Amino acid sequence: MLEEFAAAAIDAEDKDELIDEMMTRYGQDILRLVFSYVENEAIAEELTQDIFVKCYKSLHTYRGKSTLKTWLWRIAINHCKDFLKSWYNKKVINTGEELLNNKPSNEAVEQTVIQKEEEGQLVSTLMDLPIKYREVIFLFYYEELSIKEIAMMTEVGENTVKTRLRRAKQLLKERLEGK
Repeated sequence: MLEEFAAAAIDAEDKDELIDEMMTRYGQDILRLVFSYVENEAIAEELTQDIFVKCYKSLHTYRGKSTLKTWLWRIAINHCKDFLKSWYNKKVINTGEELLNNKPSNEAVEQTVIQKEEEGQLVSTLMDLPIKYREVIFLFYYEELSIKEIAMMTEVGENTVKTRLRRAKQLLKERLEGK
């Protein structure tokens, strides 16, 4: 039935309907086939889309000598083989695989974990400070505002900002050393 429809499909509306039916019926099978060639899910999905676009454009060449599924699979296999021979696959994908294989050393991973843990402790301790100290630390170190800008934002004097900043650092130090 579908093969007869494909051989007779001439106008754009019929082609659209036929491609929709083919994608529904054979889409997952083609995706699995493509994945078996490229072994990458994202690339397989992209190539599967390309295959159906190619089929849409080449639908006028289908003569009904084979089943539509066979015709579609032949296009898919050829497209996969072309991709595997392509410059993109040889240069770009291999480079990406090399980057994935260059895993950081255990020391680098350990250092990252320690740093994240320390940052977490700092943030936790900072959040435990009273708001007047928390805000000056945040504005000075994270927003990188000057003492004068902080004074204007918080509507307190510059000397008060300096005192709060000094006191906040002292409290942080005491609490972090206590942990």
